Amino acid sequence: MLKRLTLIALCVVLTTAAFSQQDKSKRPSPPAQADCKLPDGKTIHVDYSSPRMKARKIFGGLVPYGQVWRTGANEATTLVTTSDLTVGGKDVPAGTYTLFTLPTADSWTLIISKATGEWGIPYPGEDKDFTRAAMEVSKRSSPLENFTISFRPGAHGCTMRVEWETTEASVDFAEKK
Repeated sequence: MLKRLTLIALCVVLTTAAFSQQDKSKRPSPPAQADCKLPDGKTIHVDYSSPRMKARKIFGGLVPYGQVWRTGANEATTLVTTSDLTVGGKDVPAGTYTLFTLPTADSWTLIISKATGEWGIPYPGEDKDFTRAAMEVSKRSSPLENFTISFRPGAHGCTMRVEWETTEASVDFAEKK
């Protein structure tokens, strides 16, 4: 009888834990998204998790320089585009991809990976890279607590901005004609 009660209690605890994980908004790094509507109505959509700075040193600390970063938290950041794109001068066909970045103190590289469904780390490797594109890096005038990915619309596409702490890295996504 004691074994049966223990088993039932364990099942209740595991079920409760599983359901609590389904409410992603309660995570310390909640889900977020960014969207770009292209001139012809097609879209670029990014799903990511937004960690908080919490008085930590982010770049060169929590996120080491010179190592591939999952560009967010929890599940790896995904990019879905309904249009063929040119990213940093490189062609990217419509589809679903995973985004990683390679930050250094002076430059960043956006990595668009063919591997999808990744959870966090490790990085799946260069053999899964679809392409890499140089990002422009600048300093923010004030620290940003929440990691943020956003799009700024332009005439032929959007500029994706990755911002956190005092760093902003950006790269152009243009619709391929």
